[in-house]
Amino acid sequence: MPKIKTNSGSKKRFALTGSGKIKRKHAYHSHILTKKTKKQKRNLDHFATVAKVDEMNVKALLGLK
Repeated sequence: MPKIKTNSGSKKRFALTGSGKIKRKHAYHSHILTKKTKKQKRNLDHFATVAKVDEMNVKALLGLK
């Protein structure tokens, strides 16, 4: 059985933590930042974890079980 290729867009966007969770970045932090408050931009700067319902789909894109 051939190996499944990792989705190249997903490997740039997601990372695994040591405990097996998947890290992601927040949206809305790349452009049009002048109208956003400092608090909003600061909160978007941190990493978040992928929701449980989406974990299976992201792991499939990354070639994980």
